Amino acid sequence: MATGRDNQRSFFGRRKGKTLRPKQRQAVDDVLPLYRIDISGPSPADAAGLFEADVDRMRLEIGFGGGEHFLHRAAEQPETGFIGVEPFVNGMAKCAAALAEEPLRNVRLFDEEAALLLDWLPENSVDHVDLLYPDPWPKKRHWKRRFVNEESLDRLARVLKPGGVFCFASDIDTYVNWTLLHCRSHPAFAWRAETAQDWRRPYPGWPGTRYEAKAVREDRTPAYLTFRRV
Repeated sequence: MATGRDNQRSFFGRRKGKTLRPKQRQAVDDVLPLYRIDISGPSPADAAGLFEADVDRMRLEIGFGGGEHFLHRAAEQPETGFIGVEPFVNGMAKCAAALAEEPLRNVRLFDEEAALLLDWLPENSVDHVDLLYPDPWPKKRHWKRRFVNEESLDRLARVLKPGGVFCFASDIDTYVNWTLLHCRSHPAFAWRAETAQDWRRPYPGWPGTRYEAKAVREDRTPAYLTFRRV
């Protein structure tokens, strides 16, 4: 029988799209190794030690695309350690190229499936997790491939500190409803919304993403869900 990790590996392995530009290829070869987290060894006792900078909080973004939101947040919060997960080679290459231009000491990267990293990180080590405009797998027969599922929520619950938050944004109403149902049925998560505006309004300091811009152009309404780790 396949385990949750086996299922994750089937859908979140490293993927490649268009041929990388020379600058991006060089960034993958030269820059990514400087930021990549190596999980071949034991989990660190203190995750803050993963960063060059002195950090007092840790934030994780799963599936950051080209890294626009991820790098924006990291630059504005130098006291927070940011880990970005993106198995899509082209997205990671774009992020690495940006870091070649403007290095950040509070950033680490992981280019494999998120489940592997979540199993390796220390318990109660993360303050904030972002899952922003993930692949919606819109066809019903593919819904089981969505990142939000019982196994993933168990992993997030293990690494999130009590009181930590899990932010989920999407413009696909079936995935929004799916996430609400899964998180509200999980004992470790509580939805923080009190009014409709709480999920219609972008997060504080929200810089926007290209996925969000596309959704608005195509008349889809984004939703911004925030769950607290109880």
